[in-house]
Amino acid sequence: MIQRPYVVVNCAISLDGYLDTAQPPRLVLSNSADLDRVDELRAAADVILVGARTVRRDNPRLLVRSADRRAERVASGLAPTPAKATVTATGDLDPQAAFFSVGDTAKLVYCPRGEERRIRRRLGGPATVVPLGEEVAMADLLCDLGERGAGRVLVEGGGSTLTQFLGGDLVDELHVAVAPFFVGDRRAPRFVGDGAFPWTAERRAPLMEARTIGDVVLLRYALSDRAVLGSPAAHAASSGSR
Repeated sequence: MIQRPYVVVNCAISLDGYLDTAQPPRLVLSNSADLDRVDELRAAADVILVGARTVRRDNPRLLVRSADRRAERVASGLAPTPAKATVTATGDLDPQAAFFSVGDTAKLVYCPRGEERRIRRRLGGPATVVPLGEEVAMADLLCDLGERGAGRVLVEGGGSTLTQFLGGDLVDELHVAVAPFFVGDRRAPRFVGDGAFPWTAERRAPLMEARTIGDVVLLRYALSDRAVLGSPAAHAASSGSR
């Protein structure tokens, strides 16, 4: 039986729990040192996953930035940067977006079964379109990634995707970087939306680490009994990645 991939959720939020502002340009919450931490997480992953709204709104490249980390991956027989995955209900994605056009790695698009043909026609050749049921369940998505050989998945957003993973009790580690300012606009995207989460006042999430990274505070929580202390590389080894 294929084990579910080890899932790390990573995000940066404001003091009042927002991921971004309501309008462009994209709000930078992390500092350079914290962004390097995220790059380390990416280098240790087999797949980096974001929701389609994040692809549209932020146009992320989702690449490993460090040349040394890319070289280490290649020396281990891996692509320079992990595979990319996104989830869409409608297929409203631009095939010229950086998600598809940048990076020599696999790109996976998960969608409802009924939208598969239309999305294939829209996107053309830059991605593998994977239909999963009438609606995409994140548990089924992880099962498919596991069957494709992924041992470690890094989920970077946005709020709807984070809500589904956290609400579905599918996360092993949660990393939250808290920036030292407020957004103060309820129209802005929040860290998570409404949901029935497994971690409540009666069942508190164990805090694995709290440390300052410049003016940002990193909070790291263990959300499963598979969560382990140590560096991302140690996590990758313990979760069977690579």
